[in-house]
Amino acid sequence: AGGHHPVQEGEVFNTRYQALRKLGCGAFATVWLCQDMRRKKHVAVKVLKSRESFAEAAQDEVALLRCVSSMKKKDQAGENIVCLLDDFRMIGENGFHILLKVLGPSLRCLMGSYTAQRLPLPFVKKSLQQVLAGLHFLHKRCRIIHADIKPENILLYGCDKSLQRLLPNAFDCSQRTDVRLKEPGGDPGNRLEESDLMSIEVKIADLGSACWTYKPFSKEIQTQPYRALEVLLGLDYGTPADIWSTGCLAFEMATGECLFDPQPGKYFSRDDDHVARIIELLGRIPPQIALSWNKSTKFFSRPG
Repeated sequence: AGGHHPVQEGEVFNTRYQALRKLGCGAFATVWLCQDMRRKKHVAVKVLKSRESFAEAAQDEVALLRCVSSMKKKDQAGENIVCLLDDFRMIGENGFHILLKVLGPSLRCLMGSYTAQRLPLPFVKKSLQQVLAGLHFLHKRCRIIHADIKPENILLYGCDKSLQRLLPNAFDCSQRTDVRLKEPGGDPGNRLEESDLMSIEVKIADLGSACWTYKPFSKEIQTQPYRALEVLLGLDYGTPADIWSTGCLAFEMATGECLFDPQPGKYFSRDDDHVARIIELLGRIPPQIALSWNKSTKFFSRPG
């Protein structure tokens, strides 16, 4: 009760979308590759859990996506955000279901296909330009904070042939392939031209954790390694939180390693370790910020 809808392959949603196979599963929803029987196209259907709180969150997500869709008409940068095609509620134990445009696999999937999970810098730069343009559109045009920028939420799209060459089983990251770029003396049959990779674009996906800049839904946002300092300290946050996550994303794409990978210890929490690692890397936190934390007296002296 209140959990995932038990989707069967071949099942038809809303008399229109036939489920072909599962693309992914998260804490709040499953995503299915479906055939739009009316338009004869593939689409992705996000199937939320049926508990009332998930239905409310889905309605918030639909409102955010509708805002993105309407603002796209005024600003081309909106093309860097995944678009909503349809939404509907199914009768019975099923929750509120959102229909989104189908894209390729995620950046995480692509990184897992590369040796050392490091991506070529020209592709990193190009992808980050698109992510930042998309965030600028969300922040300025839509007044939305994404609140969960990470490799899993940046999806690939573009030429199907390029995607298939890069990731032969594009929708199954468990089937990893080594797709190192061509190197001198390497086996050309097992290498890719950089132009194949550079033909691929990225889009920001999953507004399931997003909120309005003027109306945060939650005090705690973002996946831990990408969580901004102000969120860790329990302070008010805004659009800069997304830029912090993007900086962490940039480092990870370029190096294959998390910028921050905090771990709990016997006498400290994961958040405590995270703050300590930020100080180790970036230096002292300014006292006016450090001392505004609700745990500040436990960790900081009066000078900060």
